[in-house]
Amino acid sequence: MNSTRRAFLGTALGAAAAAGLGTAPASAAGTSRCRRIPPSGIGMHLYTMRTTLATDFRGTLERLAEIGYATVGVSGRHGNSAADIRRMLDETRLKAVLEHVGYDIVRGAGLPQALEDIHTLGGKWIVVPSLPGSLHSPAGYREAAREFNKAGLAARESGLKLLYHNHGTDHQVVDGVSLYDILLAETDPELVGFELDLYWAANGGASAPGELFVRHPRRFPALHVKDMAPDGDFADVGSGVLDFPTMFDTARQGGVKQWLVEHDSPANPFASALASYTYLSRLRY
Repeated sequence: MNSTRRAFLGTALGAAAAAGLGTAPASAAGTSRCRRIPPSGIGMHLYTMRTTLATDFRGTLERLAEIGYATVGVSGRHGNSAADIRRMLDETRLKAVLEHVGYDIVRGAGLPQALEDIHTLGGKWIVVPSLPGSLHSPAGYREAAREFNKAGLAARESGLKLLYHNHGTDHQVVDGVSLYDILLAETDPELVGFELDLYWAANGGASAPGELFVRHPRRFPALHVKDMAPDGDFADVGSGVLDFPTMFDTARQGGVKQWLVEHDSPANPFASALASYTYLSRLRY
């Protein structure tokens, strides 16, 4: 990696996020932090790289591998089949751990093919990325929980597991009830897990992720590690205000296996990928 790329390394700032999740440096003086994210657990959610994937899918994977990423989460195939992507992953020595699949597919007739495709990709989790706006009510989330349990059973019978990925609105309180808490309470832990997006949990005013890991152990096998700028915008991991060391302190209790970097709108996807990887690879918590 050249010096130009290294110059984009983000450092944690001294501000606090509006959701109460402050920041701390990767190696805070006077602490006894010694744990690290295993190299095999640092991945890239490919939504971050969508502009470069659209023009050079294999080349993008190759550059991610060169940076040091071990895994990817698939989000959009850009005209490639699951078999095509698996071939390119194998060629670049990357591993897909999951794919995002729409709610209507997961609850409908397309689920068997989606599960087969994830096996082809080599993944272990099928992830619903969001819920339709029409379900944005306690009744709607209870309906979604029932659908997740049914799809989760089919996934388990296929040797996979269903996860749900949150956005900020999932953490809203509607009619006195937290919508996200409905999903946590009314889905079967054996059938349904969660891919927790740390930015959106903070943005939505949820409980600190570290607390969620303790209250709901082993339910969060994958994370979207996404940072928040002081103005609330997206930021490269480590350059914003979210306190990742504190969040990760209870990650083992939460069952976290994958730390997948994501930035929704990077100015330079590869510079962002490098900065975020460098921070996570050096982080001690």
